[in-house]
Amino acid sequence: MFSFNFIALLLSASAAAAFSPLTSVSLSTKSTSSFQPASSSSSSLCLVEHSDLISSAAAATTTNWLADAAVPEAGGVGYSKASYYTILGLYGLSFPGIWSQVKRSTAAKIKRKTYVSTGENAPEGGGITLRQQAGEIMAYMKANNYEVVDAGETIKFRGIIKRSISQACFLVFCTGCGLLSLGLVLDIQFHDLVLPVIGKPNWYLMALISPYAGIYYWGSGDRVDDFNVKLSTNEEETENEITVEGSDEEMERMWRALEITEKGMVKIPGLLEQRS
Repeated sequence: MFSFNFIALLLSASAAAAFSPLTSVSLSTKSTSSFQPASSSSSSLCLVEHSDLISSAAAATTTNWLADAAVPEAGGVGYSKASYYTILGLYGLSFPGIWSQVKRSTAAKIKRKTYVSTGENAPEGGGITLRQQAGEIMAYMKANNYEVVDAGETIKFRGIIKRSISQACFLVFCTGCGLLSLGLVLDIQFHDLVLPVIGKPNWYLMALISPYAGIYYWGSGDRVDDFNVKLSTNEEETENEITVEGSDEEMERMWRALEITEKGMVKIPGLLEQRS
């Protein structure tokens, strides 16, 4: 601690000696009786110069960091232009997802999964034969307005998914929120824009076209879905395999209704099932 205080005192004395003319005169008149050699004074001045260089470098670095920040007016709020345009770019990349959501609402999301159920000869008992499993699947599909088109090795079902008013309203709501957010972005970006005929535009009025998302969905009509099911069992007939290809939403409902499990997955009972 003493050495740091001594260096600070030495630097301050050297700085005073460098910028004070009286001190320089005093040193020149009493050079014969001075107890401090000339080399010490020169080294002190070098330390001062190095300190000034470090301070200048730190100030330049800070200036570079803040170069992209907008200088606020009196009473205003500043912001980083780099951050602003980065977020604006990410928003521009994600905004087309609104149209993608509206377009995908008229088509099914096709997936292929394999489920398993307990076979006839399962050690724990309670299994069903492959024929019984096929009967359960057919009963479920017919209850959900599917008809058997082909009953070969792979059973092919075809059903008509009717239009949903709730789905149309949901699309209108999501599209309206997306267009309002776009209006907010454009209002910030082009706040002072004045057009020749209409003057300053009201960007939020774009949300008025959101009902066309529901009209597009409703105009596409009812959806026709194909659902393919293939049944197989192992040699010991302890496990039945059900390979399904079709709508992801219908698959989700089917495995819950038939109480089958996706292959390689373990079913964990919920809280209500555990309590019961």
